Amino acid sequence: MSKKCLIVGGSGDIGFSTAKLLAEKGVDVALQYFSNKENAERLKQHIPKERWIGAYYGDLSTMAGIQQFIHSLPEEWDMLVFTPGNHIMSLHQEVSEEVMDKLYFVHIKSLWMITKQLLPSMIRRKTGSIAVVSSVWGEEGASLEAVYSSVKGAQISFVKALAKETGPSGIRVNAVTPGFIDTPMNDIVSTSDKAMIAEDIPLGRLGLSREVAEAVFYLLGDSSSYVTGHVLKVNGGWY
Repeated sequence: MSKKCLIVGGSGDIGFSTAKLLAEKGVDVALQYFSNKENAERLKQHIPKERWIGAYYGDLSTMAGIQQFIHSLPEEWDMLVFTPGNHIMSLHQEVSEEVMDKLYFVHIKSLWMITKQLLPSMIRRKTGSIAVVSSVWGEEGASLEAVYSSVKGAQISFVKALAKETGPSGIRVNAVTPGFIDTPMNDIVSTSDKAMIAEDIPLGRLGLSREVAEAVFYLLGDSSSYVTGHVLKVNGGWY
């Protein structure tokens, strides 16, 4: 029987690439989307029918939205990929409380609540794998991204702690920290600035979403069966 994976943030570029790769590898996939319903529908066209579970709407920016999403889900999953891409660049003193709350709910509270919902069935079956796509800024911190860096850093701490808690039940929890990946989320950066960043990266180029997806697949699969609580850097040697 095929394993089932829920991809939170599945309509974003990294989530999209991850879903396609997992389906290619024989995993049944479902995704959460919020504003990118068209992307969710487009992704369905790239997934074999026998691998497609469905797309679930979820506004993860509020507690009510998180609860509504959780209640729409089937109970049992073998894998969870958490990769919502909400992002902000601003001086810290200019970030509104509303934006702070949104980033907290999307990146932290929803991660807590979704894993809380999925863990009981994984624990009963003594198997499961969770991969969280954090960020290089969750490790290093970034100017103009203090709030974003802090929620991404919290994800890493959560992964390390939960791995210790669920390891005895056969459940592995890991994280990927992408560097500068050439996705629509980074289109706020000018072409000239992207070129400067690429020059600063030891491998000399920006990363691809497929490369992040490959790292996620590794952490979910049997090839990493003795890896948990790990943070895998996918950053071209940038940091």
